[in-house]
This record gives sequence, C-alpha cells and structure tokens, in this order.
Amino acid sequence: MAIQKEPGQKGVNWSNIAVGKRAVHFSRLVHETNSLVELRCYNEYGIRLHMYTTEPITDSFCLLVGVTTLGQPLEVLKTQMAANRSQSMWQACKTVWSRGGVVGFYQGLIPWAWIEASTKGGVLMFTASEVETASLGMGVNPAFAGLLGGMTGGVAQAYATMGFTTCMKTAEITRHKTAAAGVKPPSTWALFAEIYRKEGLAGVNKGVNAVAVRQCTNWGSRMGFARLAESSIRSIRGKTKDEKLGAMDKILASSIGGALATWNQPIEVIRVEMQSMAKNAAASVNRPAKLTIWSTFTYIYKENGIKGLYRGVTPRIGLGIWQTVCMVSLADYVKAWYVYLPRVY
Repeated sequence: MAIQKEPGQKGVNWSNIAVGKRAVHFSRLVHETNSLVELRCYNEYGIRLHMYTTEPITDSFCLLVGVTTLGQPLEVLKTQMAANRSQSMWQACKTVWSRGGVVGFYQGLIPWAWIEASTKGGVLMFTASEVETASLGMGVNPAFAGLLGGMTGGVAQAYATMGFTTCMKTAEITRHKTAAAGVKPPSTWALFAEIYRKEGLAGVNKGVNAVAVRQCTNWGSRMGFARLAESSIRSIRGKTKDEKLGAMDKILASSIGGALATWNQPIEVIRVEMQSMAKNAAASVNRPAKLTIWSTFTYIYKENGIKGLYRGVTPRIGLGIWQTVCMVSLADYVKAWYVYLPRVY
C-alpha cells in the first residue's frame, strides 16, 4: 500500500533525515500510517520536517529478534539441506548438531546474520516507497505499483547488504565441516579477509545475482499471495476492504504468502551452491569451474533432478512463518509501546 503523504509532499525528503541543531521541537509518533510510522519534527520557524526513522528501527529490531531466536537455526538447516542435497532433514539436523550441539545451529549469526537483519528492512522500505510513489505519480495501477516497489526493494536489498552477508553465512555454515575432520577452521573475520584478499569484492559477493533474483521474486510474489489471502479472509469473515484485519488474520495471510512464495526455492538452492565451501562440492568433477545462475541450475538438475532444486524448502517455509510472526505481532507491540513513551520537547 502506498505511503500516505500530505498535499504537496513528493516522497521522502532525504535532506530532512539529518536535521541539524536548528530542529528544536520533536514529538514522537504523532502520526501512524499502514506502512510507516512518522516522527514529526519542527524547526525554529515552525516548518514541519518529515523524518521516516522509526519504522526502519522497528523493522531492524524485530528482524534481529527473529533471527536470534528460531530464524538462524532454520536458516542453517535450510542451507545444510540445499548444500548437501542427498541428506534428509533428520540427517541434516544430526550433521548440524555434530558441529557443536545447539551452537551449531547458530553458525553465521554473529556478525553476518545480525548485519543482514539490521539493514535489509530499511533498504527495502525506502526503495519500495520511492519506487511505488514514482510509479503512482506516473499513473500506474496501485496494485502493480506495490508489486514493482516490492520487487525493486528486494533487488536493492541484495546488492546493498545481502550479497556479502548471505555469502559469508553460507561460507560459515558449509566450511565448518572441516572442523569435524580435526582441522581447526579460521575465525569468521579471518575467512572474510582471506576471501577478500584472493577474490576481492566479487569473492565476498559471490552469488549476489542469484540473491537479487530470489529477493525480487520473493517479495513480489509474497506480497501478491498475501493480498490474495487477505481478500479471501475478508470474504470468509464478511469484512469490507476498509475494515482492519486482526493480528491472527494478518499472520495467517502473511504466512500463506510466505509459504506460497517458496515456489522460487530453486534459485535459493542455486544461490547456496554458488556460495558453498563444502569439500564435496569443490571435489565434484561435474561442477562447473565458473558458476553462473544457469550453469549452476544445469549442474544441480543433472546431479539431483527436480527434487534437488527444492531441497530445504520445508525449513524455509518455517522460516517465513516465523519472520511473519515477528514482523506482524512483535512489531505491533513495539510500536504500541513506543507510542506511549513520554513526549520529548
């Protein structure tokens, strides 16, 4: 849904994000829209300045909570199954557990998953907002404008922050197999430095094009399926399009959208394969020396068939549902708590 703006306002005024000491009057959260919480600020002349700061903070906090609880274990399990496509879920669980018990399920959490969680929400929101606003200004259909905004925001996420974080998370998860053989692996920062020294930015952003395709199709289809689910729920409950859905209805609609959006799991398996540091992957004689999205797809299909392209889809569905719970329910509680904070003048 497009961000509601006042007459004459054309998108986000970026110069107001860094307001200097002349901004002397603040009032927290005096306005809230469907997709944005606005912090109003007035300068010494009484001119209102627009600062879109609280929603990214809320998103980042909720994503950090999500990834630190169940999110990273599901991510590790998904990556393990995508990188080792012959393993069942139970075998993947045992392999991950052998790397240190519970700790094994949190490989790559610090700092890579935290960096990703704390930045990707803000990138998505700002990019999607600007694209959606510009599209609506050109007379584009609102539904298509929202879809275009989500897809563009997903691509921006990939190239701005998720390229190197997903690469390093995957490297951290897959390279720890050497520890089981008695070889002490380097620290995560030493691994990052080694990859950067050998391959530069391209090395630490390996598979970024696959990440961009995944995020683009993921956000576009997730938003579309979620809207369809919302329409069905409204119809069943006899609610009009102007009536708000309850928290459980929102979670259900978003969970359905997240689950159905996993149709693009093949691109996720391709991404993992491109970023994997597993020994068996490097040793395969059929594996292309230079991995592109197409060559990786062909390799996986020849080795494991259609089933191999959907390895890890079950934990990914669980991950999508858990992220939805955090982003819908937890975010609502955080915003409600923030609203009742004492005003600052």
